[in-house]
Amino acid sequence: MSSMFGKPRASSERPPQSPLPECNVAILGCRGAGKSALTVKFLTKRFISEYDPNLEDTYSSEELVDQQPVLLKVMDTADQDGPGNCERYLCWASAFLVVYSIDNRESFEGCQRYLEVLALHARGCQRRCPVLLLGNKLDMEQYRQVPSAEGMSLASRFGCLFHEVSACQDFARVQHVFHEAVREVRRQAEWNLPVRPLFISEERPCPPMATPVVLPTHHSLATCTFNTLSTVNYKEIPSVAQAKLVTVKSSRAQSKRKAPTLTLLKGFKIF
Repeated sequence: MSSMFGKPRASSERPPQSPLPECNVAILGCRGAGKSALTVKFLTKRFISEYDPNLEDTYSSEELVDQQPVLLKVMDTADQDGPGNCERYLCWASAFLVVYSIDNRESFEGCQRYLEVLALHARGCQRRCPVLLLGNKLDMEQYRQVPSAEGMSLASRFGCLFHEVSACQDFARVQHVFHEAVREVRRQAEWNLPVRPLFISEERPCPPMATPVVLPTHHSLATCTFNTLSTVNYKEIPSVAQAKLVTVKSSRAQSKRKAPTLTLLKGFKIF
């Protein structure tokens, strides 16, 4: 009845918001490489000096990467002696950060075992997840045991990206690494999109006409004879010849960081 005297009142209920796309990142590496310090630095912009090395947990933060929101979940792993019981993060993560300390060669050698496990897993499941190799504790340059060239060589060998960071000093570089992992996941998703078949044109001459058409001369113009015409046919390229067009965003503009949603940080002493 009320609609007869005017427009019906709009409903006050808001449409449900679509869930944010998720990106799961697992941080791997030997004990003492600074995995937890990098995690907390990214989530809180703070540096921790003491933490429980046996603690493993997963945290979440809403991020804005290249003007696109994403729910970034970070698993801070706690392997005791190298990669063991890897199924808990191999099947969960969509990207991996393999961390070593530049002032500890043993942690660098341990990274090679993690990279080998990831490469073997990628061949077995035929699913490629982006991997980033990180040299942490750049603030300990005077005690460096692993040159940057060795880190770059190892990353090139396994086909992953390479960065050197400092969880103690530079938040912007730490944030860039985590956001770069999200970008790599997006690029990989674009590669896996189904591709529409391409079509090419093929010209085929028509059979010659029975009688050529001769235009009569007029005002001393030459005689023109047309014997054949060409038609354009379209055929589909076989699936073997399909191609992919990938657009890679080159914008590195960083928007204002939202306040992170820290799910849990038990066992850490934050100063």
